[in-house]
Amino acid sequence: MAQHFLLSAASRTLSLKAIYQGGEEAAYRTFCAMRWNETEGEAVCPRCGCTESYDIATRRKFKCKGCHHQFSVTSGTIFASRKMSFTDLLAAVCLFVNGVKGMSALQMSRDLDCQYKTAFVMMHKLREALGREIEGLMLNGEVEIDGAYFGGHIRPANRKEDRIDRRKARHQTGTRRVVFAMRQRQGRTVTQVLRAESDGLDVLPHRVCGSAIIYADEASHWDVLSRNRPTGRINHSQAYSMDGAHTNNVESYFSRLRRMVQGQHHGVSPHYLYQYANEAAWKEDHRRSDNGDLANRTVRLAMTAPVSRTWAGYWQRS
Repeated sequence: MAQHFLLSAASRTLSLKAIYQGGEEAAYRTFCAMRWNETEGEAVCPRCGCTESYDIATRRKFKCKGCHHQFSVTSGTIFASRKMSFTDLLAAVCLFVNGVKGMSALQMSRDLDCQYKTAFVMMHKLREALGREIEGLMLNGEVEIDGAYFGGHIRPANRKEDRIDRRKARHQTGTRRVVFAMRQRQGRTVTQVLRAESDGLDVLPHRVCGSAIIYADEASHWDVLSRNRPTGRINHSQAYSMDGAHTNNVESYFSRLRRMVQGQHHGVSPHYLYQYANEAAWKEDHRRSDNGDLANRTVRLAMTAPVSRTWAGYWQRS
């Protein structure tokens, strides 16, 4: 049997040891190269776009020759106002991508010796940056769709006579959500957090091309798809795959997301479930890439993303 890619040396092209051995200057140059790769690492003013600036080496800052604005390599990015060293930031990205089924903020805070609040916000900023990779993407070809419910667990009472029927609506907590996933075969995965799986019918026209072939399970709310789209259906009570009709690829994504939520985070707020869904989708789509490439992609996305409106000053607002 051939060796799995993730078990081979080719999948390991970056390590924490190499990051810390390289030192702060090497990590800093990495961030400069990722942000200003079009100008070969030369600083570009985020205010006026001028490519000429003075290098304030003692503070790792720059002063624009045009508008005299002082800025750093992280100014105007998702890492703006950062206090962590560049070495620790790069190490955090390495740990983030190495956790193929996610990493809890508590574990990250222990590994980096930082506050839990710092790790929590930083990881959510990374998740937000990953989501930018598929903004406006329309899926085509063969697309599998399905939904999976997360959250809303009701703990049963100790005594049998005190237990309630947790299936009834009046006993629900209101925090249960469905992650609706659309996965193109040999392509990307797009997710949306909804109240019910049937709401995915409203999402499809905005994320899937009209000419795409839709593959879905036997749920009755998907029956309307065959009216104006080419579709393929699979009844899971009879088979998981038949004549090319299956939803195995999107189920593989849900397998990763469930292990992430249940095994790492143990509980996810419905307000931020979309962030974890995006992270699992990104890692599932890039599962055949080495960890060095994953880290480079993550840093590049973070350095081209604007300041987060959701997570900048999160704990101060809360």
